[in-house]
Order: sequence, then structure tokens, then C-alpha cells
Amino acid sequence: MKGKLLFWLLPAIMVVWMAANWKTTKTTMAVMKVHGNAMSTSTQRALACFYEKDVEFQFVNVNMGAGEHKSESFLSLNPFGQVPAFEQGDLKLFESRAITQYIAQEYTDKGTQLLLPGSKETMALLQLWKEVEAHQFNPPSTKLVFELHYKPLFGMATDTAAIEENEAALAKVLDVYEARLAESKYLAGDLHHLPNAHYLMRSSAKKLFDSRPHVSAWVADITARPAWSKVLDLQKH
Repeated sequence: MKGKLLFWLLPAIMVVWMAANWKTTKTTMAVMKVHGNAMSTSTQRALACFYEKDVEFQFVNVNMGAGEHKSESFLSLNPFGQVPAFEQGDLKLFESRAITQYIAQEYTDKGTQLLLPGSKETMALLQLWKEVEAHQFNPPSTKLVFELHYKPLFGMATDTAAIEENEAALAKVLDVYEARLAESKYLAGDLHHLPNAHYLMRSSAKKLFDSRPHVSAWVADITARPAWSKVLDLQKH
């Protein structure tokens, strides 16, 4: 009797199981889409992670000149109207560092290992240097990229005072990096530095990197990565 009852209940049990697992399966199998602009440093930061992890994704170009990042459809992905935005099934993310964190954790078995497995102390150090990049390196380097790369690109006059102020601020950060890199080949969150470091190495701010041997070797290393070359190739399309 019990065997017959189980036989008749089995289809219903399978339906319940499939319904419970459908959302997870759907998210896992859904195509990953990165909405952004190849000229955006924040988009580049996210893309570098995808290429390092060697995962399949679809790049959806956002025409910022036409204001697509302020459209209703894009604002449903990022309410702040900034690139990049990420979607995978029902999952929607924005902020480049949040996107890279998700990819690094979700695809630990693919491509380059971007996390530092180990003790809580190791994980704390990883988070520490990622915070340093976001709060110490990024602010002055972003302002310098704007002054030394984007302003000339769009025919705008540069602000000498702003350049001097931010070069001084960045120099202090790179002094800390020089000491750290004398002990370790890499920081943590190295890929997050790529966009700004790339443009600054092609500007007058290059001297800030070249004058510090460990920093110079480090930036030469990370900017030579194949994943970064793929990011730059997108600008040609």
C-alpha cells in the first residue's frame, strides 16, 4: 500500500521540488549581461574581472552620449543612472566593485583566483587593501584621469591646481603601495586599479609610478595581463 501511495505521489513531489529549485536554476543558467560603455573606467573595472574569470557574458553597450544611461529601462537596472549595471536572471547589480565581488565569489572554480582562501586574518587583509583602493587610490587617481585624459580628449582646459593637488595626494598613496609591494608582489583588488593606472601611465602623472620601483614593476605587470588587453579591445569596436 505504501509503495502504491508513493508511486502516485511521486509526480506531485517532483513538481514541488522543481518549483522550489526553479528560481535558483534559472538564475544559475541565465545569461550574464554587463550594461556599460567601453570608455567608462567603472565599466572597464568590471569587465577586467569577467575576462580574468573566463566566464561567458554578453556586453550591452550603453550610448551615454545619447543619454541611454538615464532612460527608464536602464534606471530599472541602476537607479543612479551610472554604468555599469549587471543582470543575470532575476539578479540585478550595480557598482563595479559589487559586481566584481559577486563574480569572484560565484565563479571561484573558473579562471584566475581573485580571492585569498584561508584564515579570517587573510580575508581581512584582502578586504583591507580593497578598501584602500576604493577610498585612498581611487579618488585622486579618478580626478587626475579626468584632468589629464578626458579633458584633453574633449578639448577642455585642464585645471593646474587640481592636477597638483591630486598628484600630491596620489603620491602619498603610492608611497604606502611602494612599502607594501616591497613585501608582496601584489596588493589585493589589483584589478580594480587597472583603468585609472592605465590612463595615468599615458600622462604626465606617469612619473609618480616610475619613481617608485616596486610600484612601477607592479603596474607594468597588471596592465600587461591578457584580460586587460581584451578590455581595451572593446574600445576598437
